[in-house]
Amino acid sequence: MNTQSEIALLRTRIDQEVEALQRLKHGFASVASHEMITRRFQALGEYLAGHVGEEAAVETISAKLDQLL
Repeated sequence: MNTQSEIALLRTRIDQEVEALQRLKHGFASVASHEMITRRFQALGEYLAGHVGEEAAVETISAKLDQLL
């Protein structure tokens, strides 16, 4: 797999996770617990850190969180 397609897959995964978190926050599951949302973000962070490094993962997740707020 080339680097471009790996990056595209990572971006797609991030977008899917953020969309799921938005549904948890605003959709039918608006009663989702803080712990559930935190666990999902931690899992995403661990996944990303394995691909792009911890610093880049934190920056990416922070940017996505800013979009949510």
